[in-house]
Amino acid sequence: MSKPALMRQMPQIAHVDVNCFYASAERAFDPSLEGRPLVVLSNNDGCAVTRSPEAKALGIATGEPWFKLAPRAKEWGLVAKSSNYELYGDISARVMELLGRYSAWLEVYSIDEAFLGVKGEPEQLLALGRTMKNAVRRNVGVPVCVGIAPTKTLAKLCNKWAKNNPAFGGVCHWDSVPAAVREQLLARLSVEEIWGIAGRLAGRLNAIGIHTVLDLARADPVAIRDKFSVVMMRTVLELNGTPCIPMEEERLGRDQLIFSRSFATPVTTAAGLRQVLSIYGQNASARLAKHGLQAKVLTAFAGTSPFSGQEQSYPSVCVPLPMPTADPLLLTKAAHALLPNIREGIRYAKVGLMLTDLRPSGNQSPLELFENRHEERRIGTLLEDVSSRFGRGSIGLGHGGIKTGLDWTMKRNMRSPRYTTHWDELPLVKAA
Repeated sequence: MSKPALMRQMPQIAHVDVNCFYASAERAFDPSLEGRPLVVLSNNDGCAVTRSPEAKALGIATGEPWFKLAPRAKEWGLVAKSSNYELYGDISARVMELLGRYSAWLEVYSIDEAFLGVKGEPEQLLALGRTMKNAVRRNVGVPVCVGIAPTKTLAKLCNKWAKNNPAFGGVCHWDSVPAAVREQLLARLSVEEIWGIAGRLAGRLNAIGIHTVLDLARADPVAIRDKFSVVMMRTVLELNGTPCIPMEEERLGRDQLIFSRSFATPVTTAAGLRQVLSIYGQNASARLAKHGLQAKVLTAFAGTSPFSGQEQSYPSVCVPLPMPTADPLLLTKAAHALLPNIREGIRYAKVGLMLTDLRPSGNQSPLELFENRHEERRIGTLLEDVSSRFGRGSIGLGHGGIKTGLDWTMKRNMRSPRYTTHWDELPLVKAA
């Protein structure tokens, strides 16, 4: 069998990425935003984290503060939206569920991108890419681009080409692009465009004469390993079509879970922080239950804003739990261990919980003497199920069982409706 025929029978990788995800999710339910410059803001409406192509054309940079943009927003026709994580999470879940219909080998890499294992002739793979692109647009309402290649690194590069070159029509297959054209495209891309290469690493590559993706692809992988790392050597091999980064069925094998938020209004009392820690404790419990995990160590921390001009304070406490648990009562009690370190009158701008030493639920039954009498009641699972169905704030425990809005909660004054997750915010359609 010839080498080209053999390569066509080997699995390839499709990388699917939603274009300007947050902005596209907003436009899916508000067509009036199409064609208009749009930015989605960070927590507490701080700065632009997503920019539509029209906003980029205005020269708006990622991270630009909203207070600087607001005075010229009317002049530019600029629309700003507060982050709507409930909407974005649901849109993401719909996209990933739909993509899963096209491959039994799906790796959800982030909220807006996924890798899929695919197989077929170049024409078949191009047709599959177009089918997925059109299906997501038609059924979910957001635009995606698709890159298909023998390796993850090349698939991401193909996606970049598909997104930035109209000639590809949003779908690019590595083997369908003539070799001479591929070299030209690689020569135009800075080495910083490669997956996993940041500014400082790019500077080190530039110092030895590697400025473009093509330069790195032509480098000796062994020499690159000796000067940099095995990881960088794998990147060189991936650029040359040798798969070195395997597909993963799950990305839940995390080492820690962090639940942290900045406040719209600083909290200045221990009683106020008790309320925050209680809510975060039960939210962390629900998150653990959702992923079938338990934690053995909880760290609680708080902090003031370094820009407040006021007295600074950054208390923290690490609490070993008596057993691996996802029980909200135990987690909340452990989080409250931070309270003796809280100083009244200090303007705390952020509080968080970090759960570490995570283990699968039910992996090992504790001895009866150490058994947690709340664990079998599956309270964390109950909190997650009720909250998923009726929204956050619909159920709570003790100091965390408050449904009404709180003045310290995240400021989102320009948030769009949560169209798909809250009954009272469902979109309305009026017939003429």
